[in-house]
Amino acid sequence: MVTLKGKQLFLRALEPEDIDFLYKLENDETIWQVSETQTPYSRYVLKQYLKNSYKDIYEVKQLRLAIVSHTHGLVGLIDLYDFDPKHKRAGVGIVVDTVHHSKGIGTEALELLCEFAFTHLQVHQLFAHITPDNNPSIRLFTRVGFLHTGTRKEWLFQNGTFMDELIFQKIAP
Repeated sequence: MVTLKGKQLFLRALEPEDIDFLYKLENDETIWQVSETQTPYSRYVLKQYLKNSYKDIYEVKQLRLAIVSHTHGLVGLIDLYDFDPKHKRAGVGIVVDTVHHSKGIGTEALELLCEFAFTHLQVHQLFAHITPDNNPSIRLFTRVGFLHTGTRKEWLFQNGTFMDELIFQKIAP
């Protein structure tokens, strides 16, 4: 049985009603550097994305789930991306609305996603790419058992300067 339910939240597929939250998040320039977004998204594009979000992870190589608090509703998104079934690995990305930071939501959502990926998708490893200045993400991924396994020197060009990119990995237990 697959369960994506925790003590304070659950993970679910995206719904058409999520459009306002998705629009707000995808157009928040403060998080563009971590999502590698360069331009705003229109509601039309996001509606098309939602319309196709039912597609299987084996087909589109990614999965985006809504993070839903039992008490506050939709509070964030968590993704598997670059899913590679042959090599049994996937990247992980997570964003939680700033008003819900420091409440354990990111930790619980990431733990649920890891369990799902390892048991249901039979992924061998998960990875995350994080900039050295993103201390909250470094703490989150470390707390959930990801290890810093490498650094790509001057890998990203942001705000007129090159930045390193840290690689974190978690191998299935």
